[in-house]
Amino acid sequence: MKSIPITDVSSLKNELKKYKMGKKLEIPRFNQLARMAYMGRLVMTPLDPEDPSCKSFLVHIQETQGLAAHFIDLDEDLQDTILILDSEQSMAMAGIMQAGVEERVLWHQALNERDFYFSAFYRPKDKEVQDGVAQS
Repeated sequence: MKSIPITDVSSLKNELKKYKMGKKLEIPRFNQLARMAYMGRLVMTPLDPEDPSCKSFLVHIQETQGLAAHFIDLDEDLQDTILILDSEQSMAMAGIMQAGVEERVLWHQALNERDFYFSAFYRPKDKEVQDGVAQS
């Protein structure tokens, strides 16, 4: 950040206003962040919760872990960092995060109801026996 003389109050206020507005990410960086949001690897908090006009968010990007770390590409300067996103991209990121959570919930519910035994050990001999029709 550039230095601003303390005596120049109007410049200081302008810089603070720009800072509070947040920053837009370029498309490739937004997509990388969106992948992390979808996996639930972002922590988002309002930049200034006491100012209702400030709609920007602080976004902390957590490192990928496990299997995802082998497949998800993330720029080194984005790993384990904190960004200030503008309101539009912050809301989009929150929606992506919610979609990821909802899809994981559905996956876990389906996994809980899945029957592994019959798919592993029950195999019909042929289609006729499966349909209950025996042919001679």
